[in-house]
Amino acid sequence: MKLLLVEDDARTAQAIARGLREEGYVVDISTSAEDAEALATAGDHRLLIVDWYLPAKDGLAMCRDLRRQGVMVPILMLTARDALADRVAALDTGVDDYVTKPFAFAELLARLRALLRRSDLSRPVVLSVEDLCIDPVRHRVTRNGVAVPLTLKEYQILEVLMRHPGEVVLRSQIEQELWGEVSDVTSNALDAHVSHLRRKVDPPGAKRLLHTARGRGFYLGPAIE
Repeated sequence: MKLLLVEDDARTAQAIARGLREEGYVVDISTSAEDAEALATAGDHRLLIVDWYLPAKDGLAMCRDLRRQGVMVPILMLTARDALADRVAALDTGVDDYVTKPFAFAELLARLRALLRRSDLSRPVVLSVEDLCIDPVRHRVTRNGVAVPLTLKEYQILEVLMRHPGEVVLRSQIEQELWGEVSDVTSNALDAHVSHLRRKVDPPGAKRLLHTARGRGFYLGPAIE
């Protein structure tokens, strides 16, 4: 699951990103409102974590502009401003929740999870490709009604593919979803995860659903001739 952290203080950004990555999230970091808006409008992130104080254009103005552009991804605001008027202004602008600095990382995580649960309620309850089903809210996968236990990376790959049934999802797109901008990921890491995933979702005797489009990526559904 990919998040966008908008924070111009490098030490703060790295500390937050490190904690989130340890929890299994993929985190992109942006240091300015302008860059963050371009990333947010691309629609690749499930949630934005935005610091109020940013250079040139503050986080509140950025959030206001995103909402005007129709970007409805959940936004969690970080700021040292704790006056009631500031909290009201942020919420009225379209911010979904508000954490005041200094904060405990556990609280940030709890608020982040609550926002993601809330946004999941507006998503399809169950995604399915033939008899392969995934419940994005409960993170539960079944094949022909039988539970399929997956690792975090395997689940993330499957969810990306399930949201594009019958379409080839490029390797680069999946790698970006799993690892963000991390550059030291080996070229065969994705292949290894897909191989493990295929053995689990395509057991012996079952119709094959997970296919490789050579040189391009992977897809779910009937084989494309």
